[in-house]
Amino acid sequence: MTQQARRLRARLAALGAVGVTALAAAGIQGVAHAAGAPLPVVITGEDRVDLSLHSDNGDPTEPQIDLRLDVPGEEFEGDGEVPAVHRGDYTVRIDASGLKGVAKADLPCDADGLVAVCSGYDLYAGTTFNRLGGIRLDLADDSEAGDTGKIVVTGEGEGLEFTPLTVDVRVGGPELLNRELSLPEDLKAGETFEPPLGVMNVGGLPAEGAVLRLYGSRGLSFPDDFGNCSSTVVDTGPLLRQHTEVLCTFPGTLDAGAAYSLARPVRVNTADFALHDIFSYSFRPLEPGEAKTLHQGEGRRQGSGPELTLERAADADPADHTKYAELDLPTTNTYDLELAGASASGAAGDTVAAEIGFANNGPAWISALRSGGEPFSFTVVAPEGATVTSAPRQCRTITVDGSVPGYRCSVATPLLEDARLTFPFELRIDKVVAGARGRVAMPDWDNPFDSDASNDVAWIVLNAPEAPGDGGAGGSDGGPSDGPSAPGTGDEGGSDGPDSGTNGTSGGTEGDDAEGGLALTGAQGVGLLGGAAVLALGLGAVVVAYQRRRAGRDGEAAV
Repeated sequence: MTQQARRLRARLAALGAVGVTALAAAGIQGVAHAAGAPLPVVITGEDRVDLSLHSDNGDPTEPQIDLRLDVPGEEFEGDGEVPAVHRGDYTVRIDASGLKGVAKADLPCDADGLVAVCSGYDLYAGTTFNRLGGIRLDLADDSEAGDTGKIVVTGEGEGLEFTPLTVDVRVGGPELLNRELSLPEDLKAGETFEPPLGVMNVGGLPAEGAVLRLYGSRGLSFPDDFGNCSSTVVDTGPLLRQHTEVLCTFPGTLDAGAAYSLARPVRVNTADFALHDIFSYSFRPLEPGEAKTLHQGEGRRQGSGPELTLERAADADPADHTKYAELDLPTTNTYDLELAGASASGAAGDTVAAEIGFANNGPAWISALRSGGEPFSFTVVAPEGATVTSAPRQCRTITVDGSVPGYRCSVATPLLEDARLTFPFELRIDKVVAGARGRVAMPDWDNPFDSDASNDVAWIVLNAPEAPGDGGAGGSDGGPSDGPSAPGTGDEGGSDGPDSGTNGTSGGTEGDDAEGGLALTGAQGVGLLGGAAVLALGLGAVVVAYQRRRAGRDGEAAV
């Protein structure tokens, strides 16, 4: 919670129970405050900007400060006209005169040099609809390391009480960049990696201490125990968010222009199921007093071993250091996706059940961390003489090979290393065709991480000449011997819409079994797959995205 938000909460609490129940004048919605008391409004935005002497300070077209007004009340989320909480003239004054000789400021609203005035009439609950504008800061011709200045933002209006905002601006302060990483050769799942971690202060002033943050997604862990470090492990909730974080504090001075490395290695363990897990690390300046409080956060475990220290390194090149240092590892693991078909028998007019099975036989999980849980899919075509009367909500009607009616079923990611899913279909037998088969298939493409492509095709068999129970499961890509030729799984079009699915999460989801949903089991009690709208995209998109990323990733931070 920011200092401004705390001030607002305290101000609202001071209004008292009577005031909280007293609504504002007629037509004002979403806020309650004491009758006759001014409406508290907090001016929000970044309260500190450090300008680098060695970069463009972000996108030159984007502001570093986003000014908004925070008004008490429940923020409007419906359709139509947004109801106003307050109506009446107000002004907000942005005074950046304290930056003269320090930095250049591009101000919003009606600006005159380093002072601007924003005016308005309607105020709405929350901050979304109360944006004043952005402030862009850049180095001036006479900016020097150590220069500091302030921007003061105040407001006034009848019936309103504004909490001002002060933005501290510093030029050329400590700026810590991280030593670049390179992917370790032949690192296999289950092995340990020792990344060469280092930091360089490319700023114009010394840093009085530093904080090292280590991050590893679900398949990574940090076995070392250092006394000046603490860790937290998130192993429940959405798989995309499960991770381990380690924070280490270094109280010593990092001189401007100097590079440092860790006095002892830090190990990164990879789990047997790890594949394309994210490891990242970063250094930042230590804030005053932070060394005593940083390791006391909720859920943090304080280390008890020897302290991890920094030692000054030889002359270093800033070009070998970066703001974001991260790797996806390991890259050599595989998984085995398997489809399982179904069989049933019946007379013309009967409705029969066919449960399609989907499994990940591991050993790797499908993390899809970079794509944010992008789904993949497989296709289902009904056997000749049958019509699908009920399909899982994760499956949408399409045409396969441009003409054959079928379904495309989405599987959400991340997908656990031992996931087991079922897709329950119901089919009406319109005409008995002995041994009729419908094809169930993954996309026809080369997936280098799927270790066994032979089980990527399965069959729905109706009225087989053999005894009932011939599963027709994956492993055979051939068509039936005495039935119609099986359709392929080419590029699909037609009437398919967004598919439903959710990322695998611990704990499960109630109700999907009763509604014919998609059952999903696996490690940590993963629940039912279904509910959130996802796009029906092939697994190929995930791998292609990964390969493109390896070829040239922009280095965006993982977290």
